[in-house]
Amino acid sequence: MNVAILGGGITGLATAWHLQQGGATVHVFEAGPTPGGNMRTQHHPAGYVLELGPNSLQLSAELEELLTRLNLTEQIQEPAAVSSRRYVVRGGQPRELPGKPQQLLFSSFFSLKAKLSVLRELRRPAAPANPRETIAAFFRRRFGQEILDYAVNPFVSGIYAGDPDQLLVAKTFPQLAALEQQHGSVLKGFARSMSGAARRRIISLRGGLQALTDALAAQLPHLHLSTTVMAIQPTADGRYLLQIAEAAPAGPFDAVVLALPTYAAAPLLPAAHAASAAALAAVHYPPMTVVHTAYNRADVAHPLNGFGALSPRIEQPVAAGTLWTSSLFPDRSPADQVLLTTFVGGAQYEQAARQPDDQLTAAVRQEQQRHYGIRPGAQPRFQQVYRWEHSIPQFDARILAAHAAADALETHGIWSVANWRAGVGIPDCLRRAKQVAEKINSARRA
Repeated sequence: MNVAILGGGITGLATAWHLQQGGATVHVFEAGPTPGGNMRTQHHPAGYVLELGPNSLQLSAELEELLTRLNLTEQIQEPAAVSSRRYVVRGGQPRELPGKPQQLLFSSFFSLKAKLSVLRELRRPAAPANPRETIAAFFRRRFGQEILDYAVNPFVSGIYAGDPDQLLVAKTFPQLAALEQQHGSVLKGFARSMSGAARRRIISLRGGLQALTDALAAQLPHLHLSTTVMAIQPTADGRYLLQIAEAAPAGPFDAVVLALPTYAAAPLLPAAHAASAAALAAVHYPPMTVVHTAYNRADVAHPLNGFGALSPRIEQPVAAGTLWTSSLFPDRSPADQVLLTTFVGGAQYEQAARQPDDQLTAAVRQEQQRHYGIRPGAQPRFQQVYRWEHSIPQFDARILAAHAAADALETHGIWSVANWRAGVGIPDCLRRAKQVAEKINSARRA
């Protein structure tokens, strides 16, 4: 079987690798000059290792398999022990968030009213399943406004670049919606389902996460970089040709795999799938700006003894959140400095992400001074801005039509594996990559 994969990010590369392992001939077409997509690592000559996209990964079974098969297990880097501590800004200062539900009742982070609301969740009956219920409506209904404001909102903003008033709980957190339906109470269901389950390890790779995509790319003999696909053209026998910019058509291919964001995939679809193209084009990707800042350790009063700090919308922040990168991985900056990775933007802060560099960096430094006790007058040793005009696809009401379109396209041999289809987490994408590769390879053997 001859398969074309459009897009050379982590999901496209992983799909190609699994297909190749199953005996298929796979051609990967990537418009950019390098593979890896959003998984990008920069090595700065002053001693900084900067992640421009994902900063760490959950060690799922699919990721562990890839790392083992690619001989990368020796490169696994565990974060420092402080990574288990998570902070959320409240009252203008980072405060440690209770790490487990049972700790919430004894912490001063939440008010007595919020704690009582959490306890009452155990007795609240399940509401009828609603595929269009938002995350905000779900948590407000089951846990109350304060939990939504100070636990859910910063998490959704910092991890999903999203707005809980827009994202659908059934698409973003399907396991939570299922727990309510199965157990009546989310907390009861969580306790029963997670009993004895080990928490997934959080890891990086020595030298940065791009080592994973570089290793995958090295395994693929038909990786076409700087190659722009202009259209997917069906043939009379049910296969596909790819119209390539300034080159002869490629193919024919028995299957085409879209490992592209929706806005890039939609224009490529054949005219017969115009409705599917419109559904894909409607998916929203808010902007996100990443600001790396390094200070002398002596200029920072805060111990930075945790994973980082997320900021709820109610606090009117500049940044959605900041990772304390040098606390997690001390080799990412010189020993006498601290490295902070700050995220400005997402669905709740789109205008902030588009500020000019000088305004943005000044606002970030002012907020860092308030949150972390930066010595007055102290200047960063290093500061860099990197912009993603399209960051994370939003699983809001518009994703329903896009997912339906993807299901319809599969019946025509056009598969979707990107994060808008699989789920925004790397474990979700790697799971989807393996599943789709197995389905295509099974069809080849049938």
